[in-house]
Order: sequence, then structure tokens, then C-alpha cells
Amino acid sequence: MLERIEKLQIISLGLLLALGLVVSTKMVSSSLSKNVISVTGSAYEIVKSDSGTLNFDIVIKRSDKQSAYSTLQTQLKTVKNYLTAKQIKNIEVKTINGYYSYKRDPKTGAYTDIQDSYNLYQPIKISSDNVELIKEISNDITSLINQGVDINVNPASYDYSKLPELKVTLLEKASRDAKERAASMLKPTGNSVGQIQSVRMGVYQITPVDSTNVSDMGINDTSTIDKKVTAVANVSFKIK
Repeated sequence: MLERIEKLQIISLGLLLALGLVVSTKMVSSSLSKNVISVTGSAYEIVKSDSGTLNFDIVIKRSDKQSAYSTLQTQLKTVKNYLTAKQIKNIEVKTINGYYSYKRDPKTGAYTDIQDSYNLYQPIKISSDNVELIKEISNDITSLINQGVDINVNPASYDYSKLPELKVTLLEKASRDAKERAASMLKPTGNSVGQIQSVRMGVYQITPVDSTNVSDMGINDTSTIDKKVTAVANVSFKIK
């Protein structure tokens, strides 16, 4: 009985080794038949934003609509004088958003039909190609609170207008980098890089200069003046 079990084990092991040899041979043949090397290349450039935008709201809360609008006009004048003194020319005063708020029932906490106050939100947008000025104002404009202006400020946004042209240049550099990497990988084998078989452009990463963040969907940072624009190209070459 023991001898029979041993024979079955030997036969099973032989079959497994044979199957492994067939699979291994198929894998090697498949790799060699392609005769292609695929490499990822990258390139980046540091750029400085050439335009800046700042959005903020004048916020008014008064007992009635008339006093709210009257207060808004006074505060809006103060804001415009401040921006004019800062040499800001592009000032966009957007549509006012106004609404009533209502008192709550002290027992149930539910809103009643009794008006509590009238609220106004006056959105304002400023822009300039002087990005340093936009940065200065974004850090300083809340000082208007000391002049009686109720204001909420959003983070400033900075953009680079020549980004489309830069993307084309970086893609070319990334493809060249891929070829150089492929050549380095093939050098020890005695082979060389042949014709391009395929090129696939990766997403662009526009990040702060010192950032190492990446995203499969790409990153488009608008929070910093100086940006790092990175392009990636996945390239397949024929092996000679």
C-alpha cells in the first residue's frame, strides 16, 4: 500500500513539473515575440503665475431691508476706495443675494413666521496680472473690519496663461526622457532603441513647487504663485 502511494506521488510531481515547464516556455516565448520595451518618461518646469483673482463678500445683517441696503452702500464705497488706492482696476461687483431670516420658537426650536433680520451678501471679484499685489490684498483686506466693513474673504487664485503651450513642450521632453531611459535599460543587453510603437500621455500635475503629491486624475493647483508643471509620457519602443 505504501509503495503504491509513493508511486502516485512521483507521478503527480512529474505532471506538475511538466505543466510548469510548458507554462514557463509560453511566458518566455510571449515576451520575446513582442520585442518591445515600454518606458515612462517625465519632464517638469517651474513657472510663475501671471494673473491672480480674489473673491470676497460684504456681509450685512440688519433688522430690516432698508437699513441693510443703506449699510451696504456705505460699506461698498469704503471697499472701492480701498481697492482704488491699491491700484486695482478690475473690480466686478456681482449680483446681491438678499433674504430674510426668521425667529425660532424658544420652546420647540422650530422656525416661526416672525422676521428676525434681513441679510445681504454682496459678492465682489477683483483680478490683476500683478500677482504679488493680489497676494498682498488677500492678506490685508480683512483690515477693513476696523473700518466697520463686514467681510468674508476666499483664498486667492493664481493662474498661468501659457499653460497650453507649456504642456506641448513638456510632452515632447517627457517622450525624449522615455527614449533615454529605454536606451539605458537596453545598453547592458547589447540592444538599442528602435521605432516608437505607441505613445500614451499621462495626466498633468500642476502643484506647488515643493509638493510631491500626484493624482490619477491630475492636480491643478491655483493656490500658489509659483507652480511646478509635470508631464508624463508612457512610450513603447521596438527593440533593435
